Amino acid sequence: MKTEIRRSTTSLSLQNSTTTLFNTPQGPLEGALRGCLGSLDGACTEKLLRHCASALESNDVTLAQQVMWVLNNVASSVGDTNQRLTSWFLRALISRASRVCPTAMSFNASSSSSSTIQRRLMSVTELAGYVDLIPWHRFGYCASNSAIFNAIQGYQKVHILDFSITHCMQWPTLIDALAKRPEGPPFLRITVPCFRPPVPPLLNVSSEEVGLRLLNFSKFREVPFEFNVIDDNLSSSSSTTTSSSSSSETMCVESSNFHFELLLSQLNLSSLNVRDDEALVINCQNWLRYLPDESIGNAKYSLRDAFLNKIKALNPRIVVVVDEDSELNSSSLTSRITTCFNYLWIPFDALETFLPKDSGQRIEYESDIGHKIENIIGFEGFQRIERLESGFTFSQRMRNAGFMSIPFGEETVGEVKGLLDEHASGWGMKREEDHMLVLTWKGHNSVFATAWVPNGVLEDQIGVA
Repeated sequence: MKTEIRRSTTSLSLQNSTTTLFNTPQGPLEGALRGCLGSLDGACTEKLLRHCASALESNDVTLAQQVMWVLNNVASSVGDTNQRLTSWFLRALISRASRVCPTAMSFNASSSSSSTIQRRLMSVTELAGYVDLIPWHRFGYCASNSAIFNAIQGYQKVHILDFSITHCMQWPTLIDALAKRPEGPPFLRITVPCFRPPVPPLLNVSSEEVGLRLLNFSKFREVPFEFNVIDDNLSSSSSTTTSSSSSSETMCVESSNFHFELLLSQLNLSSLNVRDDEALVINCQNWLRYLPDESIGNAKYSLRDAFLNKIKALNPRIVVVVDEDSELNSSSLTSRITTCFNYLWIPFDALETFLPKDSGQRIEYESDIGHKIENIIGFEGFQRIERLESGFTFSQRMRNAGFMSIPFGEETVGEVKGLLDEHASGWGMKREEDHMLVLTWKGHNSVFATAWVPNGVLEDQIGVA
C-alpha cells in the first residue's frame, strides 16, 4: 500500500474533484463533505477525519477509502499548519486501515508517506536545541525545579527519582541553582530507571553517559553528586556514577517491551537505597501516560495506579508531575481522533510562527509529533502506548491514590512567566484547580504542572514557593 502527500501549500478547491463522486450512489461521502465545498479548513478536515474514523470502526472500508482520498488531496508535509497536521493524521489512518483490511486499500502513489517513520537519534547538543525550540518541555522543567528547590530547603542530602523521557535535560538548571544556595549545596543523588518508552526524543548515548556529563557539570559547579541507573537485573546492584567511580559501559535498555512490572518491583526503599537523612523527590515528566491503565490478569490495580501506590509508600518529600493536558485514553477511535486533532494543532501552529515551511528543524520536530499521532490513531491494545489523560483526570487519580496537591508559589510563577517571555507572544500560563499551573497557546491548554505530597503531610512543612 502506498499513498501520496501532495505538496500543495494553498487551500484546495473541492468543487470539481467531488463531482464524480456525488453523481454516484456514494451518499455517505457526500454527507461527510457537506458544508466543506470550496476549501478544506481545520473544521472541515476534522469532520472528514471523524467520518473516516467512524467508517473504520464500523468496517466500512469503502467510505474510509473515499474520505482518505479527499484528505490525500489537501494534506501536505510542507504546507500550512492544517495541511501539515492533516498529512500525519492521514498517514496514521492509512497505517491503521492497512492492518484492518490490507487487501482493500489501494492508494497508488509514492512510498514516502507509508513507510515506517524514521526515528532519529539526537546528540546531547541537538536534544538541548529540541527542548528549547518551544516551551513545551521547559515549562515543566522550570515549574518543577522551582518547586523542588523550595521543598528541599534545609536538607543536606537530596535524592531525586527521575521518570522522564527527555534524558535528564531538566537537571543542569537545578544543579546550578543548588550551587548558589546560601547554606551551600546539598549532596545530590539522581536515580533513573533503565527502562524508557520507545518514543522521541531518542538519544545517541547511554544513560550512563548522560550521568557522566551531569557529574562533570556538578564538579564544575562544586555540587556533590551521584547518578544511579536502576538495573534491569534484580539480583545485581544499580550501576552508579559518582565523583569517585569510573564510568559504566552498561547500555540502558530502550525496547518496545517496556518492563513496567519489573520496574514496579524495584520501587522500594531497599532496592533504591533510600537513606533516612535525605529528602526524597519524585519527578515525573511526560512519563505516567506510558504506564498501562488496564488491570492485568487478576490484579486489583492498573500499573498506573500501582505506580502511584508504590511512590506514596516511599514517603517522598514532594512529587511533581508534568504532562500534556489532553484526554487521549478513550477506547473510541472517533473520540481520540477528534481530541487529538484539536490538541496537537498547538505545536504545529506554534512552529508556524517562527520557522519557515521548509525548515529541517521544523520538519523533524513535527515528525516526532507524527510518531505520537500514529500510535494514538493507528494502534489498539498494548501496542497503543500513548495513553494521555488530562490534568483534571490525573488530579482525581492522585487524590484517589492518597495524595494532596500543594501550591506553586509566586516565585515559581514569576520564573515561569520569565521563561515564556523568551518565546512567542501566543504562549501564556494560567492556574486551575488543585493548584495546577497550565501552559497555554492562544488560550488553549497545552501542558500542566502539579505538585503533590502524601496525605498527612502538612502543607506548611513543604514550603513550595
